[in-house]
Amino acid sequence: MIEMSRAFGITKNGEQAHLYELKNHNQMSVTVTDYGASIVSIFVPDKDGQMVDVVLGYENVSGYEAGTCFFGAAVGRVANRIGGGKFELNGRTYELAGNDNGNNLHSGYAFSNQRLWEVKEQTENSITFLWHSPDGDQGYPGEVDVEVCYTVTDDQELAICYSGVPSADTLLNMTNHSYFNLAGHGSGDVLSQEVTICADVFTRADAQSIPTGELVPVEGTPMDFRVPKAIGKDIEEDYEALVFGNGYDHNWVLNGSGMRKAASMYSKETGIGMEVYTDLPGMQFYTANFVEREQGKEGAVYEKRSAACFETQYFPDAINKDSFIKPIVRAGEEYHTETVYRFV
Repeated sequence: MIEMSRAFGITKNGEQAHLYELKNHNQMSVTVTDYGASIVSIFVPDKDGQMVDVVLGYENVSGYEAGTCFFGAAVGRVANRIGGGKFELNGRTYELAGNDNGNNLHSGYAFSNQRLWEVKEQTENSITFLWHSPDGDQGYPGEVDVEVCYTVTDDQELAICYSGVPSADTLLNMTNHSYFNLAGHGSGDVLSQEVTICADVFTRADAQSIPTGELVPVEGTPMDFRVPKAIGKDIEEDYEALVFGNGYDHNWVLNGSGMRKAASMYSKETGIGMEVYTDLPGMQFYTANFVEREQGKEGAVYEKRSAACFETQYFPDAINKDSFIKPIVRAGEEYHTETVYRFV
């Protein structure tokens, strides 16, 4: 393994965290930490050739330990929400932590992004982190070695691959929780930045963000991002989803299948654009509605709607909804998904 790391602080448990830099041949660079396998920075050139860091993050590991926003996190075993904090699999009911109004959010209190991951492999432009999750971890059956591989390509892409083979039938639904601001991580809100989401419908949710099972067409609603639209254009509309979510915080049902374009984002200020590609069926678009006075890196203070997340995923509470594709992985079968953030 090539050692390309630097110290990133000591955890409360006395563990040394590290920061790793990945580069391509076109100026793009990404830093990630073994604490939570989290993305700390993404530098890309703007229209004038100046380097801009386009994701929110913390200065050191202490910020990631104390933070509750999941900046840059590799989230698992199951991202997003499971209603009532329980599910049934193979005739058995599994109880999970009810850490979000009695529901399970991002797999409860034993968060994957607050653990030290092992570096399995590293090159100049790629790194693979490994997290050994034992049987019963977070309440899920089966042990599994979850791997997250980050690769920076010369096409200005950050490719993220998730994989693992469980020892028993279980649930796996990993995502990345990076907060993007294409004008720069400390530049203020993203309401003027334009977003496209390649989806004709979204999953309606209740006031606790648990899907009802109903798919709602976006046409004629503030949830329509099929053509580029400023994030702030409709965000204050008196519309159920926006009222419940305090802004955008819903799962869109992505058009098509296989690896395809899911979304895009663009800042006129910097001229930086980003495209999101995934092989997953859904994507949670979240506009940092609950970020308040968060002390970030380089002295930045992040506020509400200072970024947007594009969390590719199986639908929230899919295991409890008959009509949703379920994130069940059978014993001995490989779990493998990929998401790509491409900067243009």
